[in-house]
Amino acid sequence: MVSVSLVFSVLLHRWHVPAALLVGPMIIGIVMGTNGATITPPKSLYLGAQSVLGVMIGGSMTIGILTSFVQDWPLIIGVTTITLLASSFLGWILCVKQVLPGTAGIWGSSPGAASAMVIMAEAFGADARLVAFMQYVRVVIVVAVASSVANFWVDPEVAAAAALAHQWFPPLDVPGFAITLGLAAICCLVGEKSRLPSGTLLIPIIVTMILHVSGYIDVVLPEWFLGLTYAMIGWVIGLKFPPPVLRHAAHAFPKVLLSIIMLIGFCAGISGLLVIFMDVDPLTAYLATSPGGLDSVAIIAASTNVDLSFILVLQATRFFMVLAFGAPLARLVARRTAHLTGPENEKA
Repeated sequence: MVSVSLVFSVLLHRWHVPAALLVGPMIIGIVMGTNGATITPPKSLYLGAQSVLGVMIGGSMTIGILTSFVQDWPLIIGVTTITLLASSFLGWILCVKQVLPGTAGIWGSSPGAASAMVIMAEAFGADARLVAFMQYVRVVIVVAVASSVANFWVDPEVAAAAALAHQWFPPLDVPGFAITLGLAAICCLVGEKSRLPSGTLLIPIIVTMILHVSGYIDVVLPEWFLGLTYAMIGWVIGLKFPPPVLRHAAHAFPKVLLSIIMLIGFCAGISGLLVIFMDVDPLTAYLATSPGGLDSVAIIAASTNVDLSFILVLQATRFFMVLAFGAPLARLVARRTAHLTGPENEKA
């Protein structure tokens, strides 16, 4: 499974497929799961992968991002709230129309980091397999659209220089890498013992953000190690797809695709308002409001002439708002649609 996933992920990466290092192993896992494979990755490795993901997100927070938030917080909170309400409304429609069972629709519609939403959904009783299906389809479509939009502003020479500078195996800061791994391990243990929903993800995010912003630690996570982390999460998700779930996902795909297109269009409309009324650069506004993940949007933004701090603070604020309000919203949808979707919603 490892070798096949590696080859497939490399091919997807060469074809410029977004999140190839996660999508590739997940697809291989789905193929194996739907054909009767009984492989179960060790729980400790899966929890460790969650913690590494949390450390990576926490390490992306900087003083510049926090300063941008303080200066523009009414605008940032307003835009984030509107986007969250719109995505929740789309999720509610999916639940009412019974496109997806239980609260899977609202978790799948949440415009945050896909891996985090899958983890949170599982912790609150939703079908993580269907949430993963919807989230990763959204990731691929949103990033593909955002990349196409960004290409209108990209300087070819800058893009070429960035591609040459990208290295999978650069010189490794061994002490920094060891400290980062130690922090991830400690936070993983604390998060598991805390009994918080997705504690192995949330605790590393919070602790790393505080330490990084305070200047006590620099997160060192080489690309190859992050690739292993994404692969572990992808395998766990993919191996949970039995044939009935895959058939349901295929049946729901047209309506799920429509909801994703509607969310992209709504966010593009918000970016247009930012351009007209706040005099924000068009590409900055589009990337800041794009319902993609913080990491993928940051990669696209890095190759263009945009206000990176504004983009990251909007994306990060939305991420934390989804983490904070995702569970209450899912429970609200569960209560409102319990008579339509049965007992699964009632226990969410």
